[in-house]
Amino acid sequence: MQETTISEKTSRNGTMGTFSGVFTPSILTILGIILFLRLGFVVGSGGLGFALVIIAMANVISVLTSVSLGAISTSMTVKGGGIYYLISRTLGLEFGGAIGIVLFIAQSVSIGFYCIGFAEVLAVLLPYSVPQMTRIIAVTAVLVLFVFAWLGTDWASRFLFVVMAILAAAIVSFFIGGMLRWDTATLAANFAPPANAAPFWLLFAIFFPAVTGFTQGVNMSGDLRDPGKSLPNGTFAAVGLSIVVYLAAAVVFAASLPAEILATDYNAMKRVALVDSLVLAGVIAATLSSAMASFMGAPRILQSLSADRIFPFLLFFAKGVGPTSNPRRGVFLSGVIALFTIALGSLNVIAPIVTMFFLVTYGLLNYATYFEARAASPSFRPTFRFYDKRMSLAGGLACLGVMLAVDITAGIVAIAILLAVFQYIKRTAGPARWADSRRSYRFQQIRQHLLEAAEEPEHPRDWRPNLLVFSDNAERRQPLLQLADWLQGESGFCSVIRMLQGEGAKMHRLKAEAADEIRKDIQKLDADMFPLVIASPNIRLALLGLVQSYGIGPLKGNTMMTNWVGIENGAIPEYRARRFGIYLRTAFRQGYNILLFSADASKWEKLVEIPAEERRIDVWWRGDPTSRLMILFAHMICLNAPWRGARIRVLDISADILDSGKTVADLEQTLAEIRIAAQPEIVASANADAVAAYSKDAALVFLPFRLVDDQPRDLFGGNLSELLLRLPVSVAVRAARDIDLTAEPESGLAGEMAEAADRVNDARKKAKEAEKTAEKASAAAEEAFNHWREAVEGGEPPEAIQKRNKAAIAAKNEAVHTARKAAKMAAQEEELTREARRLGAEIPDQEDAESPPKE
Repeated sequence: MQETTISEKTSRNGTMGTFSGVFTPSILTILGIILFLRLGFVVGSGGLGFALVIIAMANVISVLTSVSLGAISTSMTVKGGGIYYLISRTLGLEFGGAIGIVLFIAQSVSIGFYCIGFAEVLAVLLPYSVPQMTRIIAVTAVLVLFVFAWLGTDWASRFLFVVMAILAAAIVSFFIGGMLRWDTATLAANFAPPANAAPFWLLFAIFFPAVTGFTQGVNMSGDLRDPGKSLPNGTFAAVGLSIVVYLAAAVVFAASLPAEILATDYNAMKRVALVDSLVLAGVIAATLSSAMASFMGAPRILQSLSADRIFPFLLFFAKGVGPTSNPRRGVFLSGVIALFTIALGSLNVIAPIVTMFFLVTYGLLNYATYFEARAASPSFRPTFRFYDKRMSLAGGLACLGVMLAVDITAGIVAIAILLAVFQYIKRTAGPARWADSRRSYRFQQIRQHLLEAAEEPEHPRDWRPNLLVFSDNAERRQPLLQLADWLQGESGFCSVIRMLQGEGAKMHRLKAEAADEIRKDIQKLDADMFPLVIASPNIRLALLGLVQSYGIGPLKGNTMMTNWVGIENGAIPEYRARRFGIYLRTAFRQGYNILLFSADASKWEKLVEIPAEERRIDVWWRGDPTSRLMILFAHMICLNAPWRGARIRVLDISADILDSGKTVADLEQTLAEIRIAAQPEIVASANADAVAAYSKDAALVFLPFRLVDDQPRDLFGGNLSELLLRLPVSVAVRAARDIDLTAEPESGLAGEMAEAADRVNDARKKAKEAEKTAEKASAAAEEAFNHWREAVEGGEPPEAIQKRNKAAIAAKNEAVHTARKAAKMAAQEEELTREARRLGAEIPDQEDAESPPKE
């Protein structure tokens, strides 16, 4: 017999359609033993009202999960493995592998469960009894079903069609008998819960396994001609029909028999049915069909899981037989697990955990679909129209709620097992062989967080290094990248950049080779960095474009780092130093801090050999922005494991140190304010010789440098290259912007904006009050003028007219004064508003601020 792998199988179309491949195994598992032997008990023990609520609640999960299945299965090409395939291709191999292994075991154990149920029914009917009769019948059933599964889906489907015919006949017989026995009074009496009603959640737990089979058809995905069409259509058809059957059956039970009989007789359906023997046949058919569906699904999950090589020891089960790659090896293993399950005898401990495995699977399928939709990837294009990601989230939460409500202990055990397998895979599995949705989701999170960060004002407390590390020399790259990795620590970003001069098609190949070389160097250090190679005919213009455009939104580069150009040969030619300085000046003028790393091979080896607790970092301090940047970088280096226990020494060489009378205590106070532990020391008369002498035994030295006529100079104006040659591993630093190391949350731009907004509000209030005062004064002046005119026209005595005239003049003067004051206040308010808006504060216009909120 020809053996094939699942990859060979999936390259060809399956042979099964929607009805035989999805609807049939799903509906036969849903309309199972619960319908025939437990639904009447639920109605009799809780009343028809509670029973209908239980049926509706349980089917909420099946409907929501079917919606998720419809969306995710129409957004990708579904191959073998069913739910395992969908989850692993969305949430990744860890979740997929964990679900795959527990779902395979759960399905295989279910075979034994269903065969035991079949055996218990048949044992009662046989006229004779022998020891272990139930186990013998169950084992026989497993072996018979094993033959059908071994022969393949065609034979198994034929068997299920026969079973479906028997099941349909039994259900029709029940409904006909129910219509003949219909009693409205009995229906009304059975609607409310009886006096001794069973607890609601107990009845829910008894009924819920009825809806756990709706994904049986999904396991056949690899055998379908068109999975994207068959999976949602077949699943929805099975779920929809089963809901109608269960709701109608509950009503028929309530209208046919008293609650006492329903609650005590598990075979109540036989009493109702027109032909009671058909119900018995239906019970047998229901158990066997559910077992057969599990026998078909479990091996295919194992086959797909094995083909993905998540568990190398399962690779043996990836092989299949025939054109459909029938997983016979998996069929054999499922049969062994089913027989072992039967041998256990008592299954009360395992059964709840198996149910929880199914619930966890459905919950993760819902979450996987929500996760895919939440990532907002353009590749998520489901053709299933009736989908909303909130439904998937609701389905996942519903599964979790049911787990906690039905059996919290079994739920915790199932989740613990799943997480244990997840951690095992995470630790042992190699790289994934497929792309899942996690990377897309991370991109979506990056987008959301960048947009939110862009809305907030910058603050000194948010500063973190975003390094652009330039390296053209592969031989000197490793120490440079190592130091950059120490500098960025757990908070910064770092891009390793190489610039190639040239143009044309050949540069594409050279760029790819250079990027691959950098990537390998990064991997050697196990560092968190990004490679970036730029090709241009003009390096300076390329550098200028890079430092201006690097980053996205609020995430911009702030520090340029490179090897010092003359470390191998001592002093470098002036033209070379000038060209190098021009590049540095280009980045510096764009706001980039400059770090020049100086270390030859012998110096670096010496640094690496120094134990962490014996290392000392010297920072040459001048009390300026460069000094603050250097001590911050020294502190960040000490946070790395290879530097734990290292000391920082601050050597103060401030220009005014002699005139100001600064003491060590003053420097200690400064260090205390910036909250960095360091040993302060004052160097009164500093020069290049003093720097070399003081720092000769340091592990690492930070010292400032200057750019004079586009040439790097040391802090004393001398040749930087000569000083660096005399020092151990060193970093020459030039800060482009100051970092406020003492910044408090209330300080910074946010505080300035808030204060500016407060000043605007205060000015507007004063301007409004001044405007009202001016309006009153104008009205008083007009009134005084009217009184004077009335006195003149009325012929009052001259003394009275003169008095009125003086009052009018005084009122007019007051009106002019208050109007000028109001205008001045309005001008101040406008000036403050412009200043606040310049800072970035959102200040509404005067009209918007005064208008009442809309309802």
